[in-house]
Amino acid sequence: MILSQLTLFENEKWNEISKNNNFLVENSSLVLAFGSKTLLANQSNFEYLKNQYPNASIILASTSGEIIQDKVSDNTIVATALSFEKTKVKAIETQISKHENSFDAGVFLAKSLDSENLACILIFSDGIQVNGGELVQGLNKLNINQVPITGGLAGDGSNFSSTLTGLNKLPTEGNIIAVGLYSQDLKIGHGSLGGWDEFGTERTVTKSEKNILIELDNKNALDLYKEYLGPYSNELPASALLFPLSIKLKDGSNLVRTILTIDEENKKMTFAGNIPEGSKVRLMKANFDKLIEASSTAAQKCIEISQKANSQYALLVSCVGRKLILQERTDEEVESAIEIFGKNCVVSGFYSYGEISPLNEKAICELHNQTMTITTFTEV
Repeated sequence: MILSQLTLFENEKWNEISKNNNFLVENSSLVLAFGSKTLLANQSNFEYLKNQYPNASIILASTSGEIIQDKVSDNTIVATALSFEKTKVKAIETQISKHENSFDAGVFLAKSLDSENLACILIFSDGIQVNGGELVQGLNKLNINQVPITGGLAGDGSNFSSTLTGLNKLPTEGNIIAVGLYSQDLKIGHGSLGGWDEFGTERTVTKSEKNILIELDNKNALDLYKEYLGPYSNELPASALLFPLSIKLKDGSNLVRTILTIDEENKKMTFAGNIPEGSKVRLMKANFDKLIEASSTAAQKCIEISQKANSQYALLVSCVGRKLILQERTDEEVESAIEIFGKNCVVSGFYSYGEISPLNEKAICELHNQTMTITTFTEV
């Protein structure tokens, strides 16, 4: 069984939110700490976690909002300490600057974790300097056993300035952390869904460079995007979170992409993942009820894939764009997931710049934007 302790740093102090019976801090092997960039960069907060959980691998990632049980908070740190009975944990970190590109970084991480009884890989990556789509492709290259790979890209509110991640040290920019979970007794569930509505004309990507979009239908993509956004174009790139792109790839699969940065001088848009030439794209807009319903459906997928195991811990990674749209209703998408898992499941997570998960059981891992992505863990 997985035992856990949830703690929250808020208003300059740490508070225990929940703890399983028989939980011992010295037995914690993994701590996931998600929080605001400023608080995570504070040495005293890291020292607290290090002293509290001396034997654990401590992962830190900045966010665009923190999830703890059925609540969403800002300017806090949510720390989840996990103690596994039958699962080995191996955590590694690499710097994007040490690799030729994000693809190579993904290959390096996958190779480093490849070992017998690997049940799952968790990824927590810088959300600005790393190309999430290429990172996922690199992770997939060596994943011949189709081990579930899930996680997310760190956030920075709606600022898109810089993000922080770290393993057993103060978090800094450019880091990618991967956690391998090894067990024959660990049931993993995963689900990812958006709930957005497509609108407008379908257009073809006629010029792009990896995750940089330049032309649609042989016309400048940024100019076309601004036409659709109207008055919202004055608030780019933040307003782009309200109008993501739906991408239909040549193989028929569909993904969603969100803009990270705008280059006004060269009229280019940089997205969280690659925008392949020849793919078809349409704009998307929010449907509040569908966004919340998508969270419930993603949770149901977790239950199905884990063979109806009673989830002991659920990691929720949702997109900052959903949070900006839902605003005061943001808690509802978390609550709709918890209703599926029940009160005995411990829940934590964060709002991200990109979500990582397979779309379906035994499918390859994908980078998603604007989804609620959930991973569940149960030791049987």
